[in-house]
Amino acid sequence: MEKHNDPNLRGQWSRKLEFLLAVAGQIIGLGYVWRFPYLCYKNGGGVFFIPYVLFLFTCGIPLFLLETSLGQYTTQGSITCWRKICPLFEGLGYGSQVVVLYCSIYYITILAWAFFYLFSSFSSELPWASCRNSWNTGMYIIVGHLNWTVAGNATSPVREFWERRVLSLTDSPNKLGSVRWELALCLLLSWILCYFCVWKGVKSTGKVVYFTATFPYLMLVVLLVRGLTLPGAIDGIKFYLYPDPARLTDPQVWMDAGTQIFFSYAICIGCLTALGSYNKYDNNCYKDCVYLCLLNSGTSFVAGFAIFSVLGFMAYEQGTDISTVAESGPGLAFIAYPRAVAMMPLPQLWAIFFFIMIILLGLDSEFVGLEALVTVISDMYPSFFLVGHRRKILLLIISVGSFFISLVMVTEISFSPVFQKNGHNLLFSKQRNTGADRLYDNIEDMIGYRPLPIIKYCLKYVTPVICTVTFVFSLIKFTPLKFNNTFQYPWWGSAVGWWFTLSSTLMVPLWMVYIVSVTPGTLRQRLSILTTPSEDLPMTKAQKNSLLAKQSEQDRPLGDTEIPAWGHNLLDRDSGPCRDTGPLSQLPSL
Repeated sequence: MEKHNDPNLRGQWSRKLEFLLAVAGQIIGLGYVWRFPYLCYKNGGGVFFIPYVLFLFTCGIPLFLLETSLGQYTTQGSITCWRKICPLFEGLGYGSQVVVLYCSIYYITILAWAFFYLFSSFSSELPWASCRNSWNTGMYIIVGHLNWTVAGNATSPVREFWERRVLSLTDSPNKLGSVRWELALCLLLSWILCYFCVWKGVKSTGKVVYFTATFPYLMLVVLLVRGLTLPGAIDGIKFYLYPDPARLTDPQVWMDAGTQIFFSYAICIGCLTALGSYNKYDNNCYKDCVYLCLLNSGTSFVAGFAIFSVLGFMAYEQGTDISTVAESGPGLAFIAYPRAVAMMPLPQLWAIFFFIMIILLGLDSEFVGLEALVTVISDMYPSFFLVGHRRKILLLIISVGSFFISLVMVTEISFSPVFQKNGHNLLFSKQRNTGADRLYDNIEDMIGYRPLPIIKYCLKYVTPVICTVTFVFSLIKFTPLKFNNTFQYPWWGSAVGWWFTLSSTLMVPLWMVYIVSVTPGTLRQRLSILTTPSEDLPMTKAQKNSLLAKQSEQDRPLGDTEIPAWGHNLLDRDSGPCRDTGPLSQLPSL
């Protein structure tokens, strides 16, 4: 293993605010717009916050602190940090980076879609607001001031724009179709932006996040104010928060709360470890983690008002129930919300605001994940990649290769949901055996005091149990993969999804088998070696004081040491040959 801990070559955040904004940009992503509000209304409105807050404090904050503090303490990415802490679990780092790579390939496709919608918004009439386009089938009736009433097997112009113009879905799930060149160009633009956001490491990332992590909040406030002034907004908010206590007896509600915490906090994918590794050693990561977690959850809560106020307006305009217009995932961002925007005055303006917000939210999460991946590889071979422009070349190779792989996501069959399902299955219980007591000692040394004991007990007992139960329940409730809840992928589509899942999760046991087999010694000796922390880890103040005390004890003259009772007779100045002999160190050897 190569050793490299020089922060001057590796880089550090120039300001604490850069770290906070980078993490905020990573965790406050698209999920808080299209997933959290939908889960609230689906799972009992206001009562959903009971399991959500419980998971937040028993899993979210403890694991968030664990990953961030590991990076800050070791100054390493998610692979080499485990190599230093506990080599036996290095496979966790490899598995997490496989997840990051997969997520980067599908997640950036959402940016391509958003760019396509953004460019389409610069027109005299929103293309999804009319039925006078070449991709329209004409199988709908027009009602209201946009007159959208769907009858029989008819559809709406906004759905046709999504399925026939943007995705251009094929009629058969077994037919791959051709690459959508317009989406491919949007995809290329997305990768170029990500590359230049990361190409100088934290020096460029730290500056970019000042805009990409803050501007979405401005857009959110603008959309929130606009949504609250629309007719029907209050009904939408009531629908969002109206409590249904009976839903708490449904295990699926608790499952959704747990998975939302895991997804929205970027837990178990190594990004937090990579970002934390660029902190100064004495940074108060404990306070940072608590504030960031509360900011994430608070933002998700407020975003629900912006989304459901607009959905309430759309239901009001159509004279229908809100449940018929509320959607989750891409359906909310690319069907429901654009449909609502088309009903507003100045629809182009609000569409531009909304899709700029979507792009910046996705861009943050994408390039931070890319930064984490490059950090991991650079930390594994620092003497090679941290010299000259080799890190930039590595980033270029990853970006170009990922772009060509992600082209399959913009074909007419659209593989993106396959990758998304993989992300859902991968967040299983990563029960990390770092030693909670030792971790607390390290955190205390970094920040100057010990965090609340409840976090340590959660990491030792509560969090592993909850994560394991959540993972097992997700396997039990597994359902075949579908797109838009109607388009079911063939068997090979599910096989591809399972390959993505197993290719990352199996990294953990496969690495254990490999490293145990190549380590010399008996099995007990091997396990002892592989669970012993590296000697080049930073020493805590207590360890330094203990070492100094031992050295001082060794350097002290023996005459100044404490003499056992039997030795006083030998050193008695009035007794025998030892009289006036001076210190014990001057006695002749016997």
